[in-house]
Amino acid sequence: MHMNHDASAPPAAAISFDQFLAVDIRVGTIIAAEPFPEARKPAYKLTIDFGPTIGIKRSSAQITEHYALDDLPGRQVAAVVNFPPRQIGPMMSEVLTLGFPDAEGKVVLFHPSVAVPNGGRLY
Repeated sequence: MHMNHDASAPPAAAISFDQFLAVDIRVGTIIAAEPFPEARKPAYKLTIDFGPTIGIKRSSAQITEHYALDDLPGRQVAAVVNFPPRQIGPMMSEVLTLGFPDAEGKVVLFHPSVAVPNGGRLY
């Protein structure tokens, strides 16, 4: 699945509200961040707590430009939690952590402006 991360990308095709509801986006708190030297592009391995319903999940995130490993634990992030797991090098990525591109296309994490309970679903 190719995704255009360019800010000048045209709008995507129209979808139904049911299609939007099919994408389960939850908030979680990063509990561990580790280097991921085996990744093809610079990335970190994240362990994220999505609360009692979804639980603790792993993700690979290409966020090395804006974030140091030590700054990530305790930070809340949003992620798609209902994609099938994907093998990325030696790790199984269970969720897709969400971010927006900065002016150079580097990832900036998407997170709530006020702390919210882990596991809350985007609507």
